[in-house]
Amino acid sequence: MPPFRVRPALRLLALVLAAAALPARALVPDPGAVPPAVPTAAEAPVALLVDLGSGQILHARAPDRRFMPASVTKVMTLYLAFELIEAGRLDPAQVFVMSPAIAREWRRKGSTMFLDAGEQVRVDDLLLGIANVSANDGAAVLAEGQAGSVAAWTAAMNRTALGLGMTGSHFASPNGWPDEGRTFTTASDLVALARAMITRHPDKFGYYIGRSGFDYKGIAQVNHDPMIGRVAGADGIKTGFTNEAGFSYLGTARRDGQRLVLVLAGVENGRLRARLAKAYVEWGFTAFDRRQLFAPGAVVGEARVQDGDVRSIALRAAGPVTINLPKGSDARLAATIRYDGPLRAPIAAGQEVAVLEVTARGVAPARIPLYAAAPVGKAGPLDRIVNAVAGIFS
Repeated sequence: MPPFRVRPALRLLALVLAAAALPARALVPDPGAVPPAVPTAAEAPVALLVDLGSGQILHARAPDRRFMPASVTKVMTLYLAFELIEAGRLDPAQVFVMSPAIAREWRRKGSTMFLDAGEQVRVDDLLLGIANVSANDGAAVLAEGQAGSVAAWTAAMNRTALGLGMTGSHFASPNGWPDEGRTFTTASDLVALARAMITRHPDKFGYYIGRSGFDYKGIAQVNHDPMIGRVAGADGIKTGFTNEAGFSYLGTARRDGQRLVLVLAGVENGRLRARLAKAYVEWGFTAFDRRQLFAPGAVVGEARVQDGDVRSIALRAAGPVTINLPKGSDARLAATIRYDGPLRAPIAAGQEVAVLEVTARGVAPARIPLYAAAPVGKAGPLDRIVNAVAGIFS
């Protein structure tokens, strides 16, 4: 059983022990190493590279063009499962059964865990199979087992996507099998999905995503991710391919506290996809200088509050505030705090309430979420009088 349903005091220890037991993501010499580069439009009609911490777009080509994601669809299935685990509606130790209907539709169809009709399988194994060997059968068994039907699961996928602001996406299956274009997404939406998965579920992301392969029922299969074990700091996320869609990829790598997420779509073949992914992410790490504006935990600014027991609130970012500038750039920086204001009380400590936008000539802006540094309660009668008087003289 994985380490997600343990007492809070034991949670950190359990995660550390689980991480220690995982297969090492050792970096091996890559005979296909390529120089850092941005893919051409002919090589990758859709390409997007984003610094996840700052939200800064380092490069974009057709980021809002809709395309068929193929097996990258499974990232939404994994994210929905992580959300349900967090909500207590799914347990990695649960056992689901491959029903006769699912077996007729998905047994040995495409990428597979080699499940059979009537076979019992733990949710933990289903998630590992979906994440690392792209198990179509595993995704269908998970969907029916948790939601009662594949249709109910895909409806939940779409509600979840809309909740993340993925307005250019629609999912008609849990696994991305060709469906005449009913399943589609955009590069921008996939970056939003990756951000939500990594920031909301870092423990589950680290446990399930990015293994070198998966051994189930004595059948060892490899993960075809082009960066794991070949690019320093790479840890997944998902490849996709169908004849309709071509080759696609949603991947991420982290170095020195900086995490980049990349999307490629419409690539002609798997070998080219692997070369482009490695060159693209290396370009992202090497073509820019990171300039830090605020240290982790520093107060970035403040925002006005309406009907609160204070008139303003201090704002902090979740980590360091940085922007990427092209190597050698001496561009001047400008920073603006944006929020729909004044903010209305009550406000919880740590609640996201504003965005710091950092701009410089020649680069896309960085947009860093800002959070309330302290709680704000509703104003009492005396607070209202003080605020009214202060407002007259402010």
